[in-house]
Amino acid sequence: MTAPENSSHEERGPAGRSQLTERDRAVLAVERRSWPGPGAKERVIRERLGISPTRYYQLLGALIDDELALAHDPVTVNRLRRIRDARRAGR
Repeated sequence: MTAPENSSHEERGPAGRSQLTERDRAVLAVERRSWPGPGAKERVIRERLGISPTRYYQLLGALIDDELALAHDPVTVNRLRRIRDARRAGR
C-alpha cells in the first residue's frame, strides 16, 4: 500500500497513520499536566484512560518518537525527549 502523493512520510506516524488516536491524545494530555505526586497521576491513568500505569508509560515511550505526537503537542513531546535523553546520558 502506498501513501497518497500529496502526503509526505514526515506527516505520517507509525504504520502509516495520518493522525493520533483519541487514546494517544489523552495520554499526551495527562502528561502535559503538573501533578502533586505520583498517586494522583496513577489514579487518573487508571480512571480516565482505563489502563495500568505500566501500559501508560509504554504508550508514552512510543509517542515520544512519533512525529504525529510531536506535531500535535511539540512542547510536551520535546520536554519528554529532553528528559529521556538526560536519563540515557546519565547511565
